[in-house]
Amino acid sequence: MIIIGADHAGFELKEKIKKSLQKENFDIVDVGAFKVDDVDDFSHFVKLLVKVFDENKECKIISVCGSGVGMNVGLNKHKGIRAVVGHTVEEIVLAREHNNVNALSLSGRTTSLILAKKMINAFLNTKNLSGKYEKRMKDIEII
Repeated sequence: MIIIGADHAGFELKEKIKKSLQKENFDIVDVGAFKVDDVDDFSHFVKLLVKVFDENKECKIISVCGSGVGMNVGLNKHKGIRAVVGHTVEEIVLAREHNNVNALSLSGRTTSLILAKKMINAFLNTKNLSGKYEKRMKDIEII
């Protein structure tokens, strides 16, 4: 399952990503936004993403806000979520292999749909290398 959410600044890209993933028959849970509302807050959607995550810890999260940073910071405050802001495919591959990230945050203002699709593909298909990388993640785990 993939949980997806965005604020007003990420709404357009989120909708395009959702349609693309649905065409590939992924199980999607969309927590909103469901329309552009310039006064909504990314923090509201972080809380909705986290709520669904808590019901299925094996899922992946894709969040989209203006820069990707706000939602990323919020997601990383939650136990069990390891989020990365996506800039390049190479970063996403390394983040999955070495850090076992389970959440990808994207910028609705600067990320093209083409790049978003490539990063999402890497996010969903790159395996964690475990071993020394898993030990490192456990060493920094917040209790």
